[in-house]
Amino acid sequence: MHRKHITNAMSHIFGRIADKRHYPAIQRQINRLYAFLFKLDMSEYEPPVNYRSLNELFTRSLINMREMPRDPFSIISPCDALITECGRVTDKTIFQIKGVSYSVDPLLLNIDAKIFEGGSYQNFYLSPRDYHHYHAPCDLKLIRVVHIPGRLYPVNKLFLRNKRNLFCLNERAILEAKDHNGKRWILVFVAALNVGKIFFEFMPEFENLINAEHSSEHRLNMSVKRGDSLGYFKMGSTIVMISQEGAADFNVASGCKVKFSEEIGILSKS
Repeated sequence: MHRKHITNAMSHIFGRIADKRHYPAIQRQINRLYAFLFKLDMSEYEPPVNYRSLNELFTRSLINMREMPRDPFSIISPCDALITECGRVTDKTIFQIKGVSYSVDPLLLNIDAKIFEGGSYQNFYLSPRDYHHYHAPCDLKLIRVVHIPGRLYPVNKLFLRNKRNLFCLNERAILEAKDHNGKRWILVFVAALNVGKIFFEFMPEFENLINAEHSSEHRLNMSVKRGDSLGYFKMGSTIVMISQEGAADFNVASGCKVKFSEEIGILSKS
């Protein structure tokens, strides 16, 4: 069973440690050390000493919401991240990093991958120093969430280069949605080593599915606006965003650093 795999067991232990609230004086020192080691830029957040646990520091919220682009058709980055790879879906195949391809079929499981043939994809890697919340990249109608149990391998560049089908092996949550033109979008939230939790603002109970042994599907019927908070990871991880052909034009490249609220593309107007 996946939950007995060593990476899952390690992540479970780390999660319990990160959730623990130590005596305030000790917790402040732990938070300062973490902020120093990972070179956190805390200019948009409360000071590190204000958080009662490491997980509270990991999942810190912005003090002030960032300004959105004025163009209502602008697509924004859903998170602060490094784009490890991006491009077009070709023969139902995409890349986890340059030179390492995989099939979209096992990634999406029971969602028809043919819908996204010729569409665009972007891989957003959230490092331990990044803002761990994720937001709607554009106005979307949410259709369903699919939970797929799996392992919790790291998703850093070393593993991206050497572990085939990494995103298909790891535990993940798949959010399916439609834009204003009815074009389909997929956001795959990939769990990873020490990332035992994926939280959704619109479905708080989802967090309890992470220990489930079988995949499950949950229908949705709600709309979100560009920039709305969708949820957060506890620690860094990866989001794979896939959009149907003709949905949008993107202006990012592999190796780009992006921040939530920055324009990364333009929606099709018709």
